[in-house]
Amino acid sequence: MFLTVDANDNRPLYQQVVDGVKALIARGDLREGMTLPSVRQVAGDLGVNLNTIAVAYRQLQDEGFLTVRHGAGAVVSSRRARGVEEVELLKRLRTALTELILAGRSDREIAAAVRQQLEVLRQKGDPR
Repeated sequence: MFLTVDANDNRPLYQQVVDGVKALIARGDLREGMTLPSVRQVAGDLGVNLNTIAVAYRQLQDEGFLTVRHGAGAVVSSRRARGVEEVELLKRLRTALTELILAGRSDREIAAAVRQQLEVLRQKGDPR
């Protein structure tokens, strides 16, 4: 599993891990039934506290992406978030688009950025 965290990122470390695992699932690098590395291993690999990874795994479990069995590890359970309605997803997208508009981006620049991010998301490798 290829994850990275960035100390300069404004998101909390656990959220970076959550977002990275979701990107790996969305891209197909992590498929249903695959076992994730242990909390201890991921924490060691990333150089972060065990609790940070435990919180990330718990959030992924709460959202329906992982099944966590104590002692047996975490297994990818789905590519779909549980309980997230399309309306909610579109609200999140609208918020991101609003931020880009307020940052002075044109419609053309926003559309190009969306296309580029979709390409990145679908590529194998770095989930950022």
